[in-house]
Amino acid sequence: MCKQCNYTIHGHQSHFGWDNTFAPAERVAPGSTILFHCHDSSAGQLGPSSTLEDVRTLDFGRINPVSGPIYVEGAEPGDAIKVTIDSFAPSGHGWTANIPGFGLLADQFTEPALHVWTYDTTSMAPAMFGTHGRVPLKPFAGTIGNALAEPGHHTVVPPRRVGGNLDIRDLAAGTTLYLPVEVAGALFSVGDTHAAQGDGEVCGTAIESPMDVVLTLDLVKGANLKTPRFTTPGPVTRHLDAKGYEVTTGIGPDLMTAARHAVADMVDFLATNRNMTPVEAYMLVSTCGDLRISEIVDMPNWVVSFYFPRCVFE
Repeated sequence: MCKQCNYTIHGHQSHFGWDNTFAPAERVAPGSTILFHCHDSSAGQLGPSSTLEDVRTLDFGRINPVSGPIYVEGAEPGDAIKVTIDSFAPSGHGWTANIPGFGLLADQFTEPALHVWTYDTTSMAPAMFGTHGRVPLKPFAGTIGNALAEPGHHTVVPPRRVGGNLDIRDLAAGTTLYLPVEVAGALFSVGDTHAAQGDGEVCGTAIESPMDVVLTLDLVKGANLKTPRFTTPGPVTRHLDAKGYEVTTGIGPDLMTAARHAVADMVDFLATNRNMTPVEAYMLVSTCGDLRISEIVDMPNWVVSFYFPRCVFE
């Protein structure tokens, strides 16, 4: 229950992809606080008892369901929806998978792999990754956005100018997000909740975990945003900084190639030094390692760094 919530959006009130003809799950006044029951990104196809065969047989027509849409009264193109992210109620279980054909190093990791997580929803203590280490938790919504102006059905997978599958780990409790409005009512939706993720989500999945989300939706008239922006309530990396980092780099004229090199070198480093298989290392770094553009002005080469927090092992 959510005593301060004006509305509840249940799990069956969800949809796949974006379409501005979808009927609203609810029409709300600006300032309304809403409880969303959100599915994981597999729509329940993967869960606590899943096996590798479940990864192999994933129905990609049922990926990334989002709860909604919400019609915000008075919202018009050119406005913005102000989303105050109030709280998350995690489920205590999740999964990380290597899905063939998906992820930054898809050409190197061609076979399915799966790790099933459990975690304490009261203490939110770091979650165990087998016997290898513990990943600090930071719940957030990976997919959060409004409907597009363009007609037709649009897949939820790529992020867009109105939000969507942003996978920004700092869209956590306390953050305020502003989303451009392109259609009447905005038609806001949210889902793809994660218990933890590194910046980059390099293997394509994080700790994918169903949970309840409480958001307050306000309206900013005439904001004229081109893309989303957000404000965090405080530091965003302190939960990982205590023990320092191991860092690898990629250097060259192409940022994507440099990012791949940085991640591949970290996977090799962990596999060699931590008695892990390469795919285990790949899935682990996706949940807690951060890709950063360290330098982008000294042509012809740029520097991308990959930071892995030592606190996972110490």
